[in-house]
Amino acid sequence: MDQKDQIDKNKLPQHLAIIMDGNGRWAKQKGLFRSIGHENGTKAVREIVEGSAEIGIPFLTLYAFSTENWNRPKLEVELLMKLLVSSLKKEIKTLTDNDIKLNAIGNLDALPKKAHKELMDVIEKTKNNKRMTLTLALSYGSREEITKTIKEISLKVKNNLISPHDIDETVINNHLYTQNLPDVDLLIRTSGEQRISNFLLWQIAYAELYFTETLWPDYTKNHLFEAILNYQNRERRFGKTSEQLNQ
Repeated sequence: MDQKDQIDKNKLPQHLAIIMDGNGRWAKQKGLFRSIGHENGTKAVREIVEGSAEIGIPFLTLYAFSTENWNRPKLEVELLMKLLVSSLKKEIKTLTDNDIKLNAIGNLDALPKKAHKELMDVIEKTKNNKRMTLTLALSYGSREEITKTIKEISLKVKNNLISPHDIDETVINNHLYTQNLPDVDLLIRTSGEQRISNFLLWQIAYAELYFTETLWPDYTKNHLFEAILNYQNRERRFGKTSEQLNQ
């Protein structure tokens, strides 16, 4: 029985988030330009999106470009933005054929006009798809998101639209970029790094964390299925004891 067949469809993470790391190192190991690593990384994206849809994961979020990534060399940033545009154009058929809805979170206004337009175009064309929601975190930083949320709620308090006593987790959730997404159940990071890197800090409060040495361009469906099986063998207690869960 292969790994895919071992997966319990009733215990899938509802929201899977992935920090796609290792494109640059993959290229360096092979004596190639970093750009080749990023290009090969897009192949892994297609593979993992298809694999997630196949097993029935409803929400998949990929950390594609952070607020800190703007500090990378100008040429690399330009290449990443061009790659984003070409990938969106190329993948719209795959998204449509697989009934996948595209979503994006982050400070999207910071994106170059061409990239922003292409992104909005694909979001519009796939908005009625139902099988899975694929969210790209672009120009995204969790601290920036939380800061924005605090400002928006503070303004509503100042204008008497909301009382400070009414502020709870639901109110905060409703002001985050991820307001239409459930909390993350499983967070995967590739390339051996074991840190969160300012990604969905609020949303991963009870997520299971899974780190793998595999570099992102080498990440396949089988690697994904292995991570899902590992997740399914864990006990998620949410602050309770094992005994309470078993009652």
